[in-house]
Amino acid sequence: MLEWTERQDTSFEHLRARYRHFADSEAKGVSPLYVQLARTVSESDALLHYIATLPTAKQQPNLVFAAVRHLYGTPRDGQHFQELVEHHQPAISALILARSTQTNEPARCATLLPALAQLPQPLALLEVGASAGLCLLPDRWRYDYGRVRLEPRAHGMHQAPVFSCRANAATPLPDHMPEIVWRAGLDLNPLDLANREDMAWLETLVWPGQEQRAERLRAAVRVAQQPPTVVVAKGNLATDLQAVAATAPHDATLVIFHSAVLAYVARADRDRFIGEVRDLDAVWISNESPGVIPQIATKLAVAPPTDRLLLAVDGKPVAFTGPHGQSIDWLD
Repeated sequence: MLEWTERQDTSFEHLRARYRHFADSEAKGVSPLYVQLARTVSESDALLHYIATLPTAKQQPNLVFAAVRHLYGTPRDGQHFQELVEHHQPAISALILARSTQTNEPARCATLLPALAQLPQPLALLEVGASAGLCLLPDRWRYDYGRVRLEPRAHGMHQAPVFSCRANAATPLPDHMPEIVWRAGLDLNPLDLANREDMAWLETLVWPGQEQRAERLRAAVRVAQQPPTVVVAKGNLATDLQAVAATAPHDATLVIFHSAVLAYVARADRDRFIGEVRDLDAVWISNESPGVIPQIATKLAVAPPTDRLLLAVDGKPVAFTGPHGQSIDWLD
């Protein structure tokens, strides 16, 4: 049996609802196995008790599922998942505490590119929550928007992956790559492209059933390992942003951006970060779930989709985007 202490709150309805929401709104139509695992958790008091022993920031479904898969392989089904947790709780907890969900999805660059191409060139990119820095290389990937295809500015020894992105007619698709002269990342726990364990963890964060996405990630890592490599500094977006931004060249447009990051940041730190970004001489591009930055979502003329991210430039909503870069619908 899974163990828990009497000190834990006996009401787990918030966790139960969280895992049900993950099954019904996030994993549905994307990963059938994760739908099953999330529903198994939501229906198991033993699993809910176990997850409640973890720090609040570590209770998220994709982190718990990834830790089990990383250590013991992908579970066959919900029952197998529960058995793995029952028999290996200490090791699973240790990995959950040591790691975080640093899903570095380079395909999101396909949804950032239209916004980047509209800015005065050249650009200096600073990504917060950069993980391994793959999203700092939008000019090194290949893109297929259907009516527009783009090739990287330079080709290395490894072929860049192609990121397909469905774009609505209103999307201002670029006809050439942006000119990027400087790039830097900031992350609490940056992943090292040269570290096999870090890259194995990054791949584990790709959900089961998304084999093509995993292959694109492996191809992107091979490209990113070629010089010039991206440097991601260890730091807190709430306290270290200004120091890193100050090192950017003054003759380039500084762009501070983040994608699906702020949901994992405490509200106070989130608000402080937003205030600091607005005080800097920089363009701010956010790509987050609509509810994460309410002051942006309230500017929408329509109700935001629950399964999309909201792309905004300097606090102005400009598009709804697929969470893995698969689509962009520019707002009229």
